[in-house]
Amino acid sequence: MIDLVIDDDVATVVLNAPSKLNALDERAVSDLGEAYREAEAAGVRALVLRGEGRAFCAGRDISAVDPRADDVIGYLGELVTPLLQRMSRFPAPTFAVAHGACLGVGLGLLIATDVVYVAESAKIGSPFAALGAALDSGGHALFVERLGAHRTLDLIYTGRLMSGTEAVSAGLFSRVLPDDEVISATTDAAAAAAHGATAAFLASKQLVARIRDERLGLWDSIGMENAAQAALSSTDDYREGFAAFQQKRRPEFRGR
Repeated sequence: MIDLVIDDDVATVVLNAPSKLNALDERAVSDLGEAYREAEAAGVRALVLRGEGRAFCAGRDISAVDPRADDVIGYLGELVTPLLQRMSRFPAPTFAVAHGACLGVGLGLLIATDVVYVAESAKIGSPFAALGAALDSGGHALFVERLGAHRTLDLIYTGRLMSGTEAVSAGLFSRVLPDDEVISATTDAAAAAAHGATAAFLASKQLVARIRDERLGLWDSIGMENAAQAALSSTDDYREGFAAFQQKRRPEFRGR
C-alpha cells in the first residue's frame, strides 16, 4: 500500500506494507508512480518518502515470482526505471528517510531522491549474492562512483551490508542520524525547503543532474550556472531575496 498526505506544500509518500518490509510488487510500483503524479499535480514545494515498520524497502516483492517465467524487463525496464526517472525529475526538492533494509529497488528509490537522511540502523548493499541475480535499480552506478570498483565488487561478491553510518561516511548519502530522530529531521528539512526559494532549488537540481549525467567539466558547469542565475533574476523570489537582504528582514519566498 502506498499512502500520500499533502500538508502545507509538503507531500509525504509512505510505503505502507510493513509485514513484507515494504517490498514492491508490480502494483505497488505503479501506485508509487501515481502518488508522485498526484503530488506533482498538486504543486507541492517539497516531498518526503519514507517507509512504515522495520525497513524502508527490502526491494522487489519476489514472494510469488516464478523464476522460470519472470518478466524481468517488464518489471525493471517498463515499471521500475520509468518510476525512478519520474522521481528524479520531480519538480521540487525531494527527501527520503532510509532505515532498516534499503535494498534492490529500495536502494534505487533512494538514488532517485535528492536528499537522503539515513538511520544508524540502515542496511545498504547488494543482497543478490544469495539469489543468483545482479544488483539493479542504479546500484552499480552509485557504488562505483562513490566507492570505486574494488569496494563495489567486494559488496556484491560477499553480500555484506553497510550500516547507515558507514554508508554516509563513504559518501553514499547525505546525513546519518539516530533512529529516533531521522524522521523528524527529514520532515523538518523538507518543510524548510518548501518555504524556501524553490525555483532556485529546482535550478540547482537540474544543474546537478546534468553535471552527473553528462559528466560536465568546470567551465561548462559555470556557463550553465550563469544561465540559470540570469533566468532566476526575473523571478519574484530573486527580487524578494535581494530586497529582504537590503532591508535586513527575513525573506518570504513563494517558489516563483
